[in-house]
Parts: sequence; C-alpha cells; structure tokens
Amino acid sequence: MNPILASLQLVNLQHLHFLRPHWLWALAVLPPLAWAWRRRRRQRSAWRDAVDPHLLPHLLEAQPPRRERAAWWPALLAAALAILALAGPSWQRAPQPLWQARAPLVLALDLSGAMLAGDLPPSRLAQARARLATLLREREGGQVGLLVYAADAYVVAPLTDDAANVALFLDALAPDIMPGDAAQASDARPAIDRAVRLMRQAGFDRGDILVLSDHAGAEAVAAAKAAAAAGYRVSTLGLGTPAGAPWRDAGGNIVHARLDAASLRALAAAGRGGYAPIAGDGGDLAALGVLDPGGPGAVAKQGEAIPLWRDQGYWLLLPLLLLVPFGFRRNGVFALALCLCLPWQPPARAAGIDWWQRADQQAHARMQQGAAAYHGKDYAAAERAWHGLPGADAAYNRGNALARQGRYGEAIAAYDDALRLQPGMPDAIANRKAVEAAMKRRPPPGPKQGDKGDKGDKGDKQDPRQENGDKDSDKGSDGQPRAGRDASAQAEAVARAPETAAQRERRLANQAWLRRVPDDPGGLLRERFRLEHERRQQEGE
Repeated sequence: MNPILASLQLVNLQHLHFLRPHWLWALAVLPPLAWAWRRRRRQRSAWRDAVDPHLLPHLLEAQPPRRERAAWWPALLAAALAILALAGPSWQRAPQPLWQARAPLVLALDLSGAMLAGDLPPSRLAQARARLATLLREREGGQVGLLVYAADAYVVAPLTDDAANVALFLDALAPDIMPGDAAQASDARPAIDRAVRLMRQAGFDRGDILVLSDHAGAEAVAAAKAAAAAGYRVSTLGLGTPAGAPWRDAGGNIVHARLDAASLRALAAAGRGGYAPIAGDGGDLAALGVLDPGGPGAVAKQGEAIPLWRDQGYWLLLPLLLLVPFGFRRNGVFALALCLCLPWQPPARAAGIDWWQRADQQAHARMQQGAAAYHGKDYAAAERAWHGLPGADAAYNRGNALARQGRYGEAIAAYDDALRLQPGMPDAIANRKAVEAAMKRRPPPGPKQGDKGDKGDKGDKQDPRQENGDKDSDKGSDGQPRAGRDASAQAEAVARAPETAAQRERRLANQAWLRRVPDDPGGLLRERFRLEHERRQQEGE
C-alpha cells in the first residue's frame, strides 16, 4: 500500500475537524497582508531616495529576483502552519477520566437548652453527637463544615476535607458553650445564612446544609427558600419525639420540649431538601442523601472515563520549528543545527517546588508541604515550609509550629502577624492567649550538671493548646490548609537530676495548681464564641 495512503488512514480524515475553527479566518488575511508588506518594502527601496521617479522603471527590474521571491514562501507557510495549529485540528478521541463533583456539606446543630431533653435517651444532644459521628465517619469524601446555633450561629469548623478533624469537636458541644442567654432560644435562620456564607467563601456555588433541631420558625423557612434559590439545598433531621420531655433551664424552671415535625418539613420543602426524624437504625442519614457527596453537581461516577476529542495541533509545530531558523537567511541551516544540538535541561526544582509554577501555585504547594509535616509531627520542617509565606493563615500555622517546639516568644510574634493581616481571627486570638498562659505557668528551668546557658529541659516543652485541649480544622475560610491542634494531651514523665528543696517545693506547687484546673474541653469554644458574640454586638450585627 502507498505509504501516503497508509498515513492518511491513520489520520482518519473522515473525523478531521477543528476544535477552534474561528482561527481559520486568519488564513484569508494572510495574502493581503503579504501583498501590502511586499509593496511597502519595494516603495521604501534605497534607490527611490537617490534616483528620480521617472528613471526608476529603466534602472530597476520589474520583477524581484528569484531569491527574493522564494523567501516569501517559507514565511507564508510558517504563518499558515501556526494558524492551523491554533485552530486545533483533531481526528482522534481519547478516554478522559472524570471524577464525581464533591458537593460540600455544612452541618448546623441546634445547641439550645432543649437539646438536654431526655425523650431520646440518654438525651437529644447525645443522640445528635452520635449521629454526627456516624455521618463524618461514613461520608464518602467531600468537604464538611460544622456550626452550632441557638439565638445566633457560630462556626466550629470551616469547610475541610478532613472529616475526622471535625469529629474531634463533637465531645465539646454542649449548650453551656453558647454565649449569654443564647442557649435558651433557638433560631435556624442565622445558621442557614452563615452556612451559605461559608460555602461561598470557599468558592462553592452549590452544596448541602443539614439542620439538626426539633423545630423551625418562619424566618428560617424564608432563609431556606433563599438558600435554595442560590443553589444550596437545605435538609432537616428531627431531634426529639412528638410527646417530648422536660428539661431544666438555667433559672431552674422546668420547660417541656416537643418535636415539631411539621415546621421541619416546611423548612426542608422550602430548601428543596429532605426531612427525616432521627432513627435508631441509622437509616435517616441514607434517606437524606448526605452520605453521598455527589449531589446535583455530579458529572460522572468516580473513575468513569468518557471519550473526548484530542487537540493534535501540536504536530504542526514540528514543521513550523524547522521553518523558523530560515528566518536567519544565509545562516538558517546553521541555526537549525544549533537548535538541534542544544542540551535539554529538566524543569528546575528546589525543595520540592516547581519553579515553572506561578507564585500562588508555589505558595499553595508549600502550604500543603507544611501541613503534611505538621501532621507528621515534624514541626521544625513545617515551620520552615511556612516561613516567608504571605497571608494570615501562613502566619497562624507558623505560630502553631513554633509553639509545638516550645518557642513561645516566636509563636506569639507569629500570631501577632496573623492578627495584623486578619484582625479578629478567633483561632489566633485563642492560641495567643493559650501560649501566654503556658509561658506564665511554666516554671523557670533549674540548673543542671554540665549544662551552661540551657534554655530549659526540652522534655518540659508542651504545646499550650494541648494543655487547653484545643482543636481546629485543617483549612481556613479561603480554602488554604491550616495546622490543626490536638484534642488531648498526656503529660510525660521526664527523668530529672536530683532536685533541690526549692525545686521540689516548686514542683509540688505546680502539681497542686494543675489539680485545681477543671477538665473543660469546651472552654476554648466557649471563649471563641464569647469573643465573636461581643464583636458582633460592637459592630451591630
């Protein structure tokens, strides 16, 4: 068979088309442009400035030399090849794997005093915590956020891919962490509005909101309708029973709480979501569809591939590169040989960063490297990765890594940088206070044999957030990684040299002080919410 015909069969001209056909209009412009440029060049000939115009026809040739005419064709051919490549010729399909669009989910838990009612033994709150733990454990990917509400709503954890990190907060959720008298009332409207704001700040134009409560008001129904119109589905999970149960408020009064299923159904209908009462077999989560993060944004099942037309215009770049060196005229062949002999160098990389990336891509890669090192307990490497990165989250992360290493003074400076870039950042404020408290509680190091100028026993250095039992999410509201804080801390016995009487007295005093510190896992959340509540009051929100 003729090799040309064989190559045409490989190309499969029956399927040849252009992905960007509008570029082909540029081919029609090439001839007039070439004619205009050639005419202008002839008019600007050096002889026209030295010879009278009526003598030029007798001195100059009517047609340009053959060598000059031949020089036009490589230029026109190169321009035509470039235009055809830009038009995107395609004659083959290739399987393109697609992944399911992961719809985010924001959980809004009612933390009013009614959650202490015992109609769902042992209490509504305990059942809600268990159901949230099951959801976070069994949900198949997708970002998850958590907020709590009573009279107002407060963010516990922004959207993050690490659902296990969100689950760390569940044991600290109780009505007494809500600021002021907010634990005595419940309104889902601010929770829905804040959930929508969380997803918008994270760059999602659609997602799911799950409200866990025993009732919903008219304002909450209106908020759910507005959220659905904006692309965010609102579902409800009913907590309680129609018969209800009594609970005692802060003033000692007995209040009876009942499940208002009709209002929750109205909320779900307005939010274009579903309603389900809490069930003992766990089927409520499956009925609401919150375990599958596909949602309405799913385009294909995970791992599925669909055939797409390949842009094969890059093949035209090969002959184009062969024509370009001839633009050097006499030295064209030598220039082509020089291009072919140039040594190829791989992309420059340093410390795992691709220098061909943009500055924002490099910063994101360093944030990811620091987060991986932090969770691997390599706090020095995490601090180095985050050093010099712009933004409040990077400064906050660097402060956490420094605090983990016991470098409390530098950690406070890093938190100050984060607060300067993002005033009022709750996590930075709370961690800064925790570091200051740890610096005050830590006793000065005693003298050690053979140790001069030592800054203290490294075994005594603990993360101040471990002492407070603090936790947070892996990412901020802008979607950047944020270093997490451990949920619990265990004191380590450190081998010491024989202590003096003064050191023993100081150690016993510290132990007595630690025994007086109450075990309050929700203390940080309570403080965060109180500061946020005061800020909103000052700003008139």
